Amino acid sequence: MAVNLADPPALLPVPGVRLGTAEAAIKKPGRQDLLVIELAPGSRVAGVFTQNAFAAAPVRLCRERLAMTSAQRALLINAGNANAATGDGGLEDARKTTAAVASAIGCGPEQVLPFSTGVIGQRLPVQRMLEAVPKATAALTADAWNAAARAIMTTDTVPKGASRRVATSQGEITVTGIAKGVGMIEPHMATMLAFIATDARLTAAAADAMLRAAVDDSFNCVTVDSDTSTNDACVLCATAQSGSSDIDVGDADYGLVLEAVRALCIELAQAIVRDGEGATRFITVRVDGAASVAEARRVAYAIANSPLVKTAMFAGDANWGRIIMAIGKAGVDGLDPARVGVRLDDVILLENGEPHPHYEEARGAAVVAKPEFTIGVDLGRGEARARIWTCDFSYDYVRINAEYRT
Repeated sequence: MAVNLADPPALLPVPGVRLGTAEAAIKKPGRQDLLVIELAPGSRVAGVFTQNAFAAAPVRLCRERLAMTSAQRALLINAGNANAATGDGGLEDARKTTAAVASAIGCGPEQVLPFSTGVIGQRLPVQRMLEAVPKATAALTADAWNAAARAIMTTDTVPKGASRRVATSQGEITVTGIAKGVGMIEPHMATMLAFIATDARLTAAAADAMLRAAVDDSFNCVTVDSDTSTNDACVLCATAQSGSSDIDVGDADYGLVLEAVRALCIELAQAIVRDGEGATRFITVRVDGAASVAEARRVAYAIANSPLVKTAMFAGDANWGRIIMAIGKAGVDGLDPARVGVRLDDVILLENGEPHPHYEEARGAAVVAKPEFTIGVDLGRGEARARIWTCDFSYDYVRINAEYRT
């Protein structure tokens, strides 16, 4: 039921990256659910992770290993089991499975990063994963990005991937990324799982700064249901296969690569919202006239996360009373309702705190009946602004989550 979202076209290979999938029957048999991404020696990896206090075992191990070195050689991703709330045993499971990858490709176990997604509170089927790892590594190939995007899906209905090419002073470089996630989506770093690779020769500092800047404008600007997963992770892998000298923060080529990575992350983040569990509407919430960006974001999230707003949008009901309710509950000190404006696309609902004299219900209803539209708010307090992307709540959201473990 994804909103204006189709399977991605053939994703571009990234020099220095090979991918292989296998079936480990982690949640149920009959699908590819384990992915190995191999990186060329000399690659530099940066990551951002969930702030959930119950951070999963793979998140904890990734943080530990990236703190040791950015020189990583592989990623191991499984779908169907989050390996979260599994205690020391979950950490040991992550170490065992990544050690198997390290042995297969010939690197140290500390150079393999684990990622998991799926049901919380269950141990990994380690033996089945250990048996699947050699199959995944035997299948490693440069052009398996689309298969990889499918292997990491859980309740996603559409695989999510995007590619970019950008010209730099050292030649053309490629950026390709995949992501998964449609529920338990609200960021406090990144959102869900996303894996981005480029052959650009980035320094470790440049890769880290680039990822954080791109994430802040993309994955940190989405919400489906206000819930932050235990397993959220986003990584940028720079394989250094193109060019002859490092690109550092502040270099001219840094800005060119950053814009490509940022654009790709925005496309992936929007794809996640378009495929939000049961989504029928893709909604941009734009807040202008705020005293600060933080204030604008707080109001935007209050609107986007309101079940009453989201269910009205599903019904195609331009019930703007729910929008002003959400603005009012956002906790903006000193907010003057007499200066607030609200619109749906270019249809003005509220102006200076009062219903617009020319507003007609049919015009508002025509906007929210569309698969994509914008809720615009002007707080009348300053020059700061923010925008986020969200979706509606449908009957299917309840059904999908009620059946999640069955």
